[in-house]
Amino acid sequence: MSGAGRIPPERVVRAVAGLGVTAAVTYAAPSVATLRHLRMRVLPVLAGVGAPDHVALTFDDGPDPASTPLFLEVLAELDIRATFFVLGTMLERAPGLAQRMADAGHELAVHAWDHRPMLLRGPQSTYRQLRRTRDLITAVTGREPRFARPPHGILSAGFLVAASRLRLVPVLWTAWGRDWTSTATPLSVLATLAPELRGGGTILLHDSDCTSAPQAWRSALGALPELAARCHELGLRVGPLAEHGIGPQLCTVPGPARAGWAGRAGYRLVQASGYRE
Repeated sequence: MSGAGRIPPERVVRAVAGLGVTAAVTYAAPSVATLRHLRMRVLPVLAGVGAPDHVALTFDDGPDPASTPLFLEVLAELDIRATFFVLGTMLERAPGLAQRMADAGHELAVHAWDHRPMLLRGPQSTYRQLRRTRDLITAVTGREPRFARPPHGILSAGFLVAASRLRLVPVLWTAWGRDWTSTATPLSVLATLAPELRGGGTILLHDSDCTSAPQAWRSALGALPELAARCHELGLRVGPLAEHGIGPQLCTVPGPARAGWAGRAGYRLVQASGYRE
């Protein structure tokens, strides 16, 4: 080939590098939903906005034999059921506790197999994480989970594709208690939740300290009675996501992404009450 017909190697390198950056940005693009106020305006179903007379109570990171049974006791006293986003590693160690949770009427949902951020995983690893956790929940409780929430609340295109394939509805939250820190107390949890405590909201708390400060879960546990009382004063029902009025939110993607390369294809969130492309 003549010199005039050759593509300089440096142009090839730049082109490949550009494609890699584009794929990485596309794969990480859904992580902007981590910005709570943005997702509440643009993607309300993803944020967990549901029925205006209902508050969804959710917990992450269990089931933990050291703490979750105490949450079950308090919730039983308050006559409240909740949604627990479980880690597969924790569920595998305490299947009997998970069965007890389900028998008490609580809803188990998919967090992941472990707590590593999904942005650090490729599409296939992400899919295996969600599928393995979903299958274990189903095997232990006899009930197939409906909802999924990524560790740290950080989405990726791979997570959305995997959730779609597994028929799981991604749900984050509208309010959290910042109950994972070493300085958290029941009063600080209530004060943090207060500005966003309203009908249609989804509350995030933690029933385990496996990924947070030791004993941090005590702050959430101590806040539950007053939290329930405040919701009652506002005329709000408190319960699991299954009763929150969130419809079937689907993550639909073009053919190439379904084939496994989510970074190339991107994603679309389709939901009745939110974003339209």
